[in-house]
Amino acid sequence: MQNALYRKTRTVLEMIKFSHTVFAFPFALTGVLLVVLEEGAWPSWGRLGWICAALVGARSGAMAINRLIDIQIDRDNPRTANRHLPSGQVTAPEAWLLVVLSFSLLMLAAWQLNPLCFFLSPILIGLFILYPFCKRFTAGSHLILGLCLAAAPVGAWIALRGNLDWPPLVLGTAVLVWVAGFDILYALQDEDFDRSYGLYSIPARFGAANALVMARLLHLAMVLLLLLLGFISPFGIVYLAGVGVVGGLLLYEHRLIRADDLSRLDTAFFAMNGYISLCFFTFSLLDVLVGR
Repeated sequence: MQNALYRKTRTVLEMIKFSHTVFAFPFALTGVLLVVLEEGAWPSWGRLGWICAALVGARSGAMAINRLIDIQIDRDNPRTANRHLPSGQVTAPEAWLLVVLSFSLLMLAAWQLNPLCFFLSPILIGLFILYPFCKRFTAGSHLILGLCLAAAPVGAWIALRGNLDWPPLVLGTAVLVWVAGFDILYALQDEDFDRSYGLYSIPARFGAANALVMARLLHLAMVLLLLLLGFISPFGIVYLAGVGVVGGLLLYEHRLIRADDLSRLDTAFFAMNGYISLCFFTFSLLDVLVGR
């Protein structure tokens, strides 16, 4: 019984790519660091725990609802036909249970943090539900995904301060364009399928070569926004060094991919973006610790 429960839990976590939480988690924690710099004090472990719980609930629920809404598309796409829902490894009721539990955790955590977080949580859930439908009517779906993940650092700030200010908005916008850029890269592998299926994406709409240019411009915008954050917040030289590292990793990421060669796409998408997120947070944390 225990072994069966363990295998099922592992399969469900694989379905929602739980390990990819690393993309958003460090940026949420950087939002916490912005508050530390503003207030000169660290939040309690309890508040940090509820922020982490909200992020886990949001990410898990968003991925599960995405898989449920896209189940027929995934079934028809040869690249995704073996995903957990189309192949029957996870049933629709199991996935819906995960959605309910995850979004309940998000709202509970938001309630524990402050009234504004709780008020905004249904809006965020609505955005998560909207995103999977976007590819059916707009090539701007990549930006909507970016907006979903941008909520991580902005939400962390709101959780601790109960308001909004420019530093978290700049950081959130940097996350938005970063995610949109790497999602365009990821969509390159489905260019032909999306076009034939009537789905909208930047590669399907403008072609692989133009999509690569757009992704590069979005990632350049990310670096510029992170530099701007360094000037409007109390971050110092260590943080700026981290932005330099992020810029170098983004440059390397784009060197891995060509319009006519996607063989290293998995490395560019999964490994490099994980490194970018973790490196950015590490340098930001070191800056706060050194500065204090």
